[in-house]
Amino acid sequence: MNWNGVIHKYRHYLPFADDVQIVTLNEGNTPLIKADRLAELIAPKANLQLYLKYEGLNPTGSFKDRGMTAAMTQAVHEGANGVICASTGNTAASAAAYAARAGLRCLVLVPEGKIALGKLAASLAYGAEVLSIDGSFDDGLDMVREIVKRQPIVLVNSINPWRIEGQKTGSFEIVDQLDGRSPDWHCLPVGNAGNITAYWMGYKQYDKGRPRILGGQASGSAPIVTGKIVAHPETIATAIRIGNPARWRQALEALDESGGIITAVSDDDILASWKLLAKTEGIFVEPASATGVAALKQQIEMGAIDPNGKTAVCVLTGHGLKDPETAVNQTAPPRTLPATIEALEKHLTGG
Repeated sequence: MNWNGVIHKYRHYLPFADDVQIVTLNEGNTPLIKADRLAELIAPKANLQLYLKYEGLNPTGSFKDRGMTAAMTQAVHEGANGVICASTGNTAASAAAYAARAGLRCLVLVPEGKIALGKLAASLAYGAEVLSIDGSFDDGLDMVREIVKRQPIVLVNSINPWRIEGQKTGSFEIVDQLDGRSPDWHCLPVGNAGNITAYWMGYKQYDKGRPRILGGQASGSAPIVTGKIVAHPETIATAIRIGNPARWRQALEALDESGGIITAVSDDDILASWKLLAKTEGIFVEPASATGVAALKQQIEMGAIDPNGKTAVCVLTGHGLKDPETAVNQTAPPRTLPATIEALEKHLTGG
C-alpha cells in the first residue's frame, strides 16, 4: 500500500476542511523497533517488552514533520504568504522544508551558538531566512508570538493547534503497530511540551487503551520537574534546552490524567543512553532523543516503575545526524594504520 503522509492516513481523526490541499513530504509511518537487548540491560530478567519509535526517520529527521504537515496545510488553506517560528533546530528544519514544499516564505529565529550543526545546515539548505538572536529559545518564542500580532505571518511553533493535531498521529501509529493496543508506558523527552501534549491527545482520541506517560527533562533544563521557569537552561540535549515550555499546563494535564511521571535526568545519563541505543540496538539519535530511555532506566532503578511483563515505547525524536558534533566529541577518533595487510592483521588479532 502506498503511504501518502499522516493526513491522508488519519484524515478521519483530523479536523481539516473537505477541500484542503495537503502539504506533505509523506511523513510518518516510522518504524516501531523491538529492542530486546536494550530491554535486558535496562531491566534484567523482567520480560520488559521495549519498543523504540524511531521518529528520526521522518523526512527532515525529526518528529516535527508530523505537526508541520498539518500546520502548513492549514496555513496554505487560510491563504498565508509566509510562516515564522522560534526553534532550537528541529522545528526550524521542518518549517523550512514544508514551507519550501508549499512555496511560502519562511523565517526562523534560533538562539545564537545554541543550535546543532545538522539542524542549521538543513534550515539554510531549504531556503529559510535564518535569524540568529542574542538570546534563548524562550526569548525567540516571545518575539514570534508578538510579531504575528503585528504582521500577516503565521506562527508554526507548537502553540499552533494544528501542530498538535498532526503530532498526535504518532499515537495512532503506535497503537496500530502494536496490533490495536497501547503500551503500558509511553516514554519521551519533554522540551516545549508539544509532543507530550499531542501523544496524550492522540491516545485519548483513538480510544484503544491509554498508557501511563513518562516524561524526561534534562536536569539543567527541567522547569516542569522543578515547578519554576529556568532562566538560563543548559544541557547537551539542545532539542530540549527550553526553560519555559509553551505547553506546560497541557503537559501536567497529560501526566495527571495518565497517572504518569515527569523526571529530570543528567546529561551524563542522557549520553549513556544515547550510546546504548547506538551500540546495543544500532540506532543513532541526537542526544535529546535518548532522554526517554534515560528516564525509563532511572525510574526502573528507583523502583518507581515495575517493568515485569510490561510494554514500554520510547519515542526517539530526532536522527543522530542532526548533531554530528556531539557524536564526534563523545567517541574515540578513528585509529590510523599503515596501508598494509600486515598492519590490518596485527590489529585484528590484537598483536
